Amino acid sequence: MDATHTQKGLTLANGVRGGRSILALVRQRTMVDLRGQVVVITGGSRGLGLALAEEYVHQGARIVLCARDEQELEHAREMLASQGAQVLAIPCDLRDREQVEQLIDQATKRCGRIDILVNNAGIMSVGPVMTQTLNDYEESLQVLFWGPVYATLAVLPQMLQRKQGCIVNISSIGGKVSIPHLLPYSSAKFALTGFSEGLYTELAKEGIRVVTVTPGLMRTGSALHAFFKGKHHDEYTWFSIAASLPVLSISARKAAQRIVQATRKGRVEMTLTLPAGVLIFLHGLFPTLTIKMLGLIDRFLPRAGQVQGLDRREGRASETALSQSFVTTLGQRAARAYNQEGDGGR
Repeated sequence: MDATHTQKGLTLANGVRGGRSILALVRQRTMVDLRGQVVVITGGSRGLGLALAEEYVHQGARIVLCARDEQELEHAREMLASQGAQVLAIPCDLRDREQVEQLIDQATKRCGRIDILVNNAGIMSVGPVMTQTLNDYEESLQVLFWGPVYATLAVLPQMLQRKQGCIVNISSIGGKVSIPHLLPYSSAKFALTGFSEGLYTELAKEGIRVVTVTPGLMRTGSALHAFFKGKHHDEYTWFSIAASLPVLSISARKAAQRIVQATRKGRVEMTLTLPAGVLIFLHGLFPTLTIKMLGLIDRFLPRAGQVQGLDRREGRASETALSQSFVTTLGQRAARAYNQEGDGGR
């Protein structure tokens, strides 16, 4: 009996290993080859957008970068070209529908087609709700929601005609769970997540892949260009520290690698960082408890203070001794590596 059970156990183990090998082979064969593919990345002049461009270049893709600031955009193009990349840089303000349509049209004419659109451009206003204005909400929706909508609708006709293509929407944990002091940002990211998930359901039958990416905190140095309101020094300090700690955040390079892999595999959705995954999981099971927990966290964040309304400062104008200390070393390093130390807007 013992010999028989042992033999059955070995047979089962071999079957499991064989099944895993077959599954790995199928996955490898179904992964998209990015060599020669044309990838348009919005907000590609710095931060995660630049890290994504580097990773797509590593996979052999041709890159089209867009951003508002021409000087930053040219610097990013030079950085990528020095690595042997084929890069086209096109200035574009995503809040302007005509400019977005011109971006897609120009990229298509210069490169022949667009295979992958990465909606990455971002803006962030950090501060208590009392400091946020209607303009903060409108601007967040323009960049984080309408920009991706404009770009997607402009590129869709050619993808539908070919029955092929991929749209990658960089949403956020804030698009799944509303985070204190990020209300305009979270509101716009919720809209983007809904748009992205709905796109997948309607475009899958057309052969077009849609990937919704939900990152938590990332070490991209982006805090330097976020806007901080109320007690902006205090707001920037807690945010920059949180976005620099390894346990809470993920490096820009690792995030970019995982996003590009998700593109190749045609993933429907992916979450970056363990804390973000845990928070989404808890919110799904215990939404009321999670919201109350975030309410408690909010009690430890800076109060509105005397400076409210229209007054807002960029992160680089809100530095403190703590935000420039060893605690944020990884964030400072990321800012230098990913072109975050310029003066322009994305």
